[in-house]
Amino acid sequence: MPRYDYRCRACGATFELTRPMSESSDPAPCPQGHEDSVKLLSTVGLTGAAAAPAGGGGGCCGGGCCS
Repeated sequence: MPRYDYRCRACGATFELTRPMSESSDPAPCPQGHEDSVKLLSTVGLTGAAAAPAGGGGGCCGGGCCS
């Protein structure tokens, strides 16, 4: 199940919840008990061979044809 980040508008606390995608936009009470929260956008970092294609040069300066 995915995790979503939220920020409480009342106290400013940020927290995360694990919930189904179908409930991602549902209200999320903060750990301090406030009801007004907003879902935050998050970025996903990828690592490994699939994240960046292997470069083999190419182009003028990447291929070494510049003097």
